[in-house]
Amino acid sequence: MDFVKVIFAIILPPVGVFMEVGLRGAFWLNILLTLLGYIPGIVHAVWVIASRR
Repeated sequence: MDFVKVIFAIILPPVGVFMEVGLRGAFWLNILLTLLGYIPGIVHAVWVIASRR
C-alpha cells in the first residue's frame, strides 16, 4: 500500500498525503506547497508518507 501512496505522491502530492493522514494539517500544508511549487509538494508528500511508519 505504501508503494501506491508514493506513486500518488509523485503524480498528485495532495492525494498521497490525503491517503496517509486524511484532512489534517499536513494535507492543507501540502496543498499550499504544491501550489507554490510542484517539487516542494512532492518532497513534503514523500516525507509525510515515509515518516508515518
